Amino acid sequence: MRRLALAALLTLTAGCGIPPSTVEDGGEAPTGVSPTVTLYFVDSKGELRRTERDTDRLGSIGEAIALLLTGPGDERGLHSEIAKTGNTLVSATTEPGLITLVLPLSRAELTDRGIDQIVCTALGVHVQGGGSATTRVRLQLTLPGADPLGPRTCPA
Repeated sequence: MRRLALAALLTLTAGCGIPPSTVEDGGEAPTGVSPTVTLYFVDSKGELRRTERDTDRLGSIGEAIALLLTGPGDERGLHSEIAKTGNTLVSATTEPGLITLVLPLSRAELTDRGIDQIVCTALGVHVQGGGSATTRVRLQLTLPGADPLGPRTCPA
């Protein structure tokens, strides 16, 4: 009986043959806080250009689009192809693979490149916040009966 107990004890203390490991330092943990938000405007050649706007935080997709609707500010050589509007209230809902934006715009108030600005800005915030890069964006304009635009991806 003693031999059986001793054999069991030796078996338990012998382990599984995997040597012990050491603790690895993974560096600083991410904070999830971004001091800027990426907005997309248009340069003089008609190409999309990323700009960083200092906001002291990443914010939401809706907040980023509202900021985009205010225009490029002092970013030299850039303009927006989205008409200025006094209303910047944007509704954004996300579900797996799709972001839906309800915008205070009609189709006549934005060009195709303006649509790209909105889509790229929304996806930029989504990805920067940890979302999937394969997500698509659908735009719902506020004109009654307007068909949704999309789903689209960012061409930039």
